[in-house]
Amino acid sequence: MLKDRLYYKDPYRTTFKANVVREGIEDGRPYAVLENTLFYPTGGGQPHDTGRLNGIRVMDVEERDGEILHYVEKPLNALIASGKIDWTRRHDHMQQHTGQHILTAAFIETAGCQTVSFHLGRELVSIDLDTEHLIDEQLEAAEKRANEIIRENRKIETRWVTEEELDRGRLRKAVAVEEEIRLVIIPDYDYNGCGGTHPHSTGEVGQLKIIGMERMKKKTRVHFVCGNRVLLQLREKNRILKEAVGLLSVPEEDAAEAIRRLLMTNRSLEKRLSETEDRLLEAEAQSLVTAGRLVKAAYSDRPIAELQKLGRAAASAREDAIVLLAVRNGAKLQFVASRGSEATASMKQVASAALEATGGKGGGSEAFVQGGGDTSLSAEELLVIMAESIGE
Repeated sequence: MLKDRLYYKDPYRTTFKANVVREGIEDGRPYAVLENTLFYPTGGGQPHDTGRLNGIRVMDVEERDGEILHYVEKPLNALIASGKIDWTRRHDHMQQHTGQHILTAAFIETAGCQTVSFHLGRELVSIDLDTEHLIDEQLEAAEKRANEIIRENRKIETRWVTEEELDRGRLRKAVAVEEEIRLVIIPDYDYNGCGGTHPHSTGEVGQLKIIGMERMKKKTRVHFVCGNRVLLQLREKNRILKEAVGLLSVPEEDAAEAIRRLLMTNRSLEKRLSETEDRLLEAEAQSLVTAGRLVKAAYSDRPIAELQKLGRAAASAREDAIVLLAVRNGAKLQFVASRGSEATASMKQVASAALEATGGKGGGSEAFVQGGGDTSLSAEELLVIMAESIGE
């Protein structure tokens, strides 16, 4: 029976002994099934426990067809197993999972938002709320209410009931089982069916901090942490802030304003740089068409986007110009071809010849084309093919 499992009877217990029912190998992973276990299997949004059996590392724990499979680093080859769970991991999961219960109930109470899913990650915990619209004030209200419940150190009760004994009117969400139903109850606050591990009181959660939220289709995902994870988050954010203020050479309280000024300066410099690059391209285009109507130029390691601008600028600088440009970028040979407003040569014809030579892809209009492919041809050789395609 579910309620006879050791991790339900005493989630604080860390060591046990049990008979080995059987061992096996699945997809190259050895596993053991025990008569009973303290190891919690992955389920209900809560990850599995880790630890050791007879000194051998337990890598994963899964429930299948009523059995709990302990995936171990190597076979036990034993009749009896001495188990020890990783208490640090177990207690962290107890804090995060219970924090989820508390925060979920807080969102129902303060914002009328139901939780539709829960994920306990290695660094952050998240719940998905059944709403598209959530504002910062609602996050703050739910966080405040959750921490009030934690500070009140309310007792957390677990109770096994039958379907007939279940008070469905108090349930936060429908239960998925029909026979052995395990309730986790925070008196006068939360009444919920749950198979996870939980501490004896809300105070053991320590504290809860919402980290942020994001829109997920028609839901809102809220990220948060509880217990020791709050301190870890604070430590990491303090490290980042300390490094940032050191680079900015300002006090912590002035960091945000200094970053705003830096971003404004950066945007201004980017704009000026772009304008300068455009002027240089215009000057380069004028230089190219000065030598004659037909422009052929080969380059290496130059962005194709830059050559596109150069090709258009050169065609605009001389009405009868035909501009053929090729560039070698690593294994790829790329090209641009354009014409001035009074030129009649078909740039599509140029593209057809260039693509056949390079085995690549591209396209464009009668006045402007681009493309390229992987080929051993040189840029100069490709320019010859492009020019010959239009009789130049």
